[in-house]
Amino acid sequence: MRNLKLIWDFKGPDAAQTARHHLIHLKEYIEGNEVDTLATGVEEVTPMHHLCFVAVKEPDMPQVRDDLKPHRGQLWMES
Repeated sequence: MRNLKLIWDFKGPDAAQTARHHLIHLKEYIEGNEVDTLATGVEEVTPMHHLCFVAVKEPDMPQVRDDLKPHRGQLWMES
């Protein structure tokens, strides 16, 4: 079974703040829908590009994808 990372990208001077705020809403969704997650977080790609993510097991991905419309996804490799 694969693990997947669903990603929302934010760009511009307020990208970091927007990504952190979006993470609050992701966590509310996760709690409210009892989604089993592997990880959540915010990452800096560049000072003007931040992302917010949630990592889930493949069977849980369709519900989260359809409900929250991430910008993109990729395989999740735990570090």
